[in-house]
Formats: sequence, C-alpha cells, structure tokens
Amino acid sequence: MTYTTIFFDLDDTLYPHESGLWQGIKDRISLYMHDELGLSWDEIPTHREKYFLNYGTTLRGIQANFSVDENAYHAYVHQLPLDEYIAPDPNLIALLEHLPQKKYIFTSADAKHAQRVLAHLEISQYFEKILDIYAIAPYAKPQPEAFARALEIVGESDFSSCVMIDDLPRTTHAAKDFGLFSILKGNKGNADDADARLENWDDLPNLLGIT
Repeated sequence: MTYTTIFFDLDDTLYPHESGLWQGIKDRISLYMHDELGLSWDEIPTHREKYFLNYGTTLRGIQANFSVDENAYHAYVHQLPLDEYIAPDPNLIALLEHLPQKKYIFTSADAKHAQRVLAHLEISQYFEKILDIYAIAPYAKPQPEAFARALEIVGESDFSSCVMIDDLPRTTHAAKDFGLFSILKGNKGNADDADARLENWDDLPNLLGIT
C-alpha cells in the first residue's frame, strides 16, 4: 500500500510522554476548572473523566456545561515554559526530512500551542498545515466526524491512503475503524487498538513500506 498523507498527533506523540509536558498541561486544566469554573478539587477528576469520555476532550465537555472563552482556556492551560520539558530530537528531524508523504498535525489543542511546540522541536517546516480543535469544531478526536472533517480539509478522498499516528489507543482504534492506517505511538493499549505500534521513530519507514 502506498500512503500519501500522514496525520501526526501533537502532545505525547511528537515528544516523549516522559517529558512531563502533557502532565503539566493536564495539571493546568485541573487548575482552570478549579479557579475559573469554581469546581472543588474532589469534583474535578470525575468531571474530567466524564467530559473526556463523552465529548472527546475536556474542553468540549466544559463548553457543553459552562459558558467559557475558548481562546482564554487554551492560553491558560498551555501557559508552560516549553524549554523546561522538551527539546529537538535529531532522529525525528531526520525522519520528517525524508518522509515523502504530505504531513499534517491533527491535534485537540489549538494552533498557537501546536506552533509553539513545533517551533521548539525545530520541525515546523515539515508540516503542510495544523488541524486544530477550531478547524474540526464542533467535533474532536476520536469522533468519526473529526476524521471526516480532517480528510475534507486536506483534500483526501481515499481514506486507506492516509495514516494516523497518535498516543491514545481510543484515537488509533477509531482511526482504524474509520479506514485509516493507524499507528499507536508508545506502549499504551493492545493489539486491537491500532494497525501497528511504534516506539522508536526509526521504525516508522518500515511500517509505511518505505525502503
């Protein structure tokens, strides 16, 4: 199979989970829910899990239940010093340099956060476009409408020629069900959650049939 398009998730995919950046963002989300929405610390875990499972992202759940400024939310939760968490990865840079497919960021964050992360990792130039939470509104991964919207935006009609790389098993599982070739980055989930698993970027060309 010849793949023409690769969608890359952003957080905990293009940088290691061990960096702690995504955990820092999650902590900021909880702080937002406490400080801005008035939820008690005891309530927050239950609300977050419910929103995440029912709406795709915590933000979508918050929007369904509260009146919030989405721009302010993103600015608040992503207000972290990136240089304390992540750094450029020479292996990832070399990979992106040589992959022949069109490459897109497909994230549940906003484009400003994605731009900051990509610039910090020194890989901005390798991506055609950022498909962020605004681009696919009102949907979010792993909803099938989100994948449909993403393919529409990039002008792809052949689902089977597209690849989704993500760290969340439920996203890769949904992408697989939708017809994309899904690759689970990291060690979460099980064999049913994706078409393939990837821990080292060096192995991606083999998974894509690139010699």
